Amino acid sequence: RALAHGFSACMTLATGVMWYGLLAHDFSIKYVAQVGSLATPLWIDVVSLWSSLEGSILFWGLILSGYITATLYRNGDRNPETMPFATGVFCLIGTFFSLMLAGPANPFLPSPSPVPLDGPGPNPLLQNHLLMVIHPPMLYLGYVGMTIPFGLAVGALIRGQLGATQLAPLRMWLMIPWTFLTGGIVLGGWWAYEVLGWGGYWAWDPVENASLLPWLTATAALHAMMLPGRRGMMKGWTLSLVAATFLLTLLGTFMTRSGVFNSVHAFSQSEIGPAFLAFIAFCLVGCVILLATRVDRIEGEGSIGSVVSRESAFLVNNLLFVVLTFTILIGTTFPLITEAVKGTRLSVGEPYFDRMAVPIGVAILFLMGVGPALPWGEASRERLKTAVGIPAVAAAGAGALSAALGVTGAWPLLAMTCAGFSMAVTVREGVQPVLARMRADGGGGADGGGGANGGGGARVSFGTALARAWGSSRRRMGGYTVHAGIIVMITAIALSSAFQTDRQIQMKTGEEASFMGYRIRYDGYRTREEPNRTMHIGRFSVGKDDGGALKESAVIATMEPALNAYPQMQSPIGTPAVRNSLTHDLYLSLMDVSDGKAGLHVYHTPGMIWLWIGAGVAILGSLIAAWPGRKEAAAGALDGMVERSDGSGNGSGSSGDAARGTGTGRAGGAG
Repeated sequence: RALAHGFSACMTLATGVMWYGLLAHDFSIKYVAQVGSLATPLWIDVVSLWSSLEGSILFWGLILSGYITATLYRNGDRNPETMPFATGVFCLIGTFFSLMLAGPANPFLPSPSPVPLDGPGPNPLLQNHLLMVIHPPMLYLGYVGMTIPFGLAVGALIRGQLGATQLAPLRMWLMIPWTFLTGGIVLGGWWAYEVLGWGGYWAWDPVENASLLPWLTATAALHAMMLPGRRGMMKGWTLSLVAATFLLTLLGTFMTRSGVFNSVHAFSQSEIGPAFLAFIAFCLVGCVILLATRVDRIEGEGSIGSVVSRESAFLVNNLLFVVLTFTILIGTTFPLITEAVKGTRLSVGEPYFDRMAVPIGVAILFLMGVGPALPWGEASRERLKTAVGIPAVAAAGAGALSAALGVTGAWPLLAMTCAGFSMAVTVREGVQPVLARMRADGGGGADGGGGANGGGGARVSFGTALARAWGSSRRRMGGYTVHAGIIVMITAIALSSAFQTDRQIQMKTGEEASFMGYRIRYDGYRTREEPNRTMHIGRFSVGKDDGGALKESAVIATMEPALNAYPQMQSPIGTPAVRNSLTHDLYLSLMDVSDGKAGLHVYHTPGMIWLWIGAGVAILGSLIAAWPGRKEAAAGALDGMVERSDGSGNGSGSSGDAARGTGTGRAGGAG
């Protein structure tokens, strides 16, 4: 522990020195001379730390040191059987990144003589939007944070122990980086949407895929962790998913920083590629050996009670996540494999990923509703009808409404139908504990004396019942909130991908054009000089298209897309203008502009804002679920009592009694 804290202190000091060099424009440091500039604003000087290879590795080390310190502070004195091994893993990984900083990724090398008086600044794409202040750190917090659950998993494997005391911190320290990684991926899509000017947010770029891969396995691991605690099964599988998540973060780091992929997100060719590959191979071999020799010591004796059960749904859910991960991994790395074997690089484009990923994604969306609807253990026919009856009606209604509103195509309609089913289940499972507490007495059933047996207390209000339900089963309610956000996101992705309309328009000053119910007029352009760039800003008036010329009184928005010229870039970088609404986005991307004319690419994208709203809901839910409760065991017992009282049947004991609401099942509890 002392060595781990020493590593954290040294990494923090080193990062502080580099930040001082960047802010002071000390061009005697080679890295500062590469990414610094006297003309850039202060916020760009700050983000320059992670704008290039060497600084990004240093920033990685800083975040790793923060995670290690936080983990040892919270868990250092707990689990004395496994924490020493986990701490050793943390130090081993920290040593590797320290060696990178001392060798091929050293950011402190001196500038060659003569020392330059100024620098070019970071990549212009990093200067073009304030999202670059938030997006990379969020992604790093997600990537680097996967080190902690990996270390805890290795410690559990070495000691052959994975009980409740090991599962609780493993789950928490996986949920935290999962939350950051989710935010980082969404912010990356938002940045692509707001900066790159192509009207989209996800292009199956190799580096985009590199961030998605560990997110998929981490999501599978979070679901799998419910099975060891509830059914005493799949412990080795859970640890395998945690290990795979960490290995995929290393692979993603290699893909981003080795320069082997062409991407707007990737750095140029570097010397760290061989070292990263060797470290990935070392970690992979170590994980395989550990799993092969120790997994039999931790595997429980539980089994799947029935094919139609919650544990079966979780198992299928996990398999689909792994299949999707493998599918994306093959498509992403296939060009490199063919180049290594045959000497020619083949391209795998968006059609492959859409064709392969969409069916699996729709199946996962459906299982998001099936899993929570089913009880643990065996489900009776009556319980099954109750579980899927109303959601099935909601699914049919969602599909019919989508078709009536103009949604066409088999996969979009199927996605809307599955979204309706899963959302109905999610809302029902989230509301049932609240209704149960409303039926309970004034004490909310906390002592078990009133609610479950229909005692004679005063009926509590919805707000009070909601607060008690969320307070006693925060993890469960947070999980349903995450599900609701993800369902909204998938729905928005289906709509925006399937029904986006675009058109390229050449317009003269004062000329108007009609597009998707809008009337757009080009009013001219202006130039704005900034220290690090020159902005050419087009001005467009937008109103509803009533068949005639656009009147000033009918203008509903003035939109100003821009082209930004940077000294170190031959081609300008666009900044689109976006008008959001609850139904669609109007998106103007400037292709060229002058006094007399402008080239405009216009997009009409349904449901886009719901992608960002759904992401916010999902992140909020994950924070709620990850927040440690004061008395988790007591909360779990209370949740079990409430579930028996409302007949939801999630107790792990006598599921038939729980389904009938008699309250005689043994308390399992979603807590």
